[in-house]
Amino acid sequence: MGPVDDLGVENRTFFGAPEFGSTVAFEAENTPEAARLFEKQLREILKGRIGRVIGAFRQMAKKRRLKRSELEKLECHLGYFENNRVHMKYDEYLMQGYPIGSGVVEGACRHLVKDRMERTGMRWCIDGAQCIQGLRAVYLNDDWDAFQVYMIRHEQNRLYPARSRLLKTFPSRK
Repeated sequence: MGPVDDLGVENRTFFGAPEFGSTVAFEAENTPEAARLFEKQLREILKGRIGRVIGAFRQMAKKRRLKRSELEKLECHLGYFENNRVHMKYDEYLMQGYPIGSGVVEGACRHLVKDRMERTGMRWCIDGAQCIQGLRAVYLNDDWDAFQVYMIRHEQNRLYPARSRLLKTFPSRK
């Protein structure tokens, strides 16, 4: 999963696309020509031209007269591009400053989850782990003071639901 654009649509991380592209480009042959094709199509992917990439590989398949098994494999890979093209607007995501790789997310997960949850001898139930992770996220985002104010108000309302009505009925005397 990748970042979400202004319309709430997630993108696919960029590094999934080259994996499929390199498989398609190099499977038939590992030559300088295949390397150039791969690099060219990779640049097209970064420009958001997924349709052109799909077309180029289909054209390549016709020119090379791929065997049925190779063609099926190619169509499987191209299916990934077709099914995810709406999520692969890398040119737009880069213009907006979104990361297109998964490294940022993986690093955040490691920092938030793994560094706290996988210490020696620790065992967690799901509810306990969820509570600790929520508190850790609040703390790491420097929202601790706001969280405390929220929790105090929330608990006051939970424990004393009629409090606000009573304060209106019996205003404090100064």
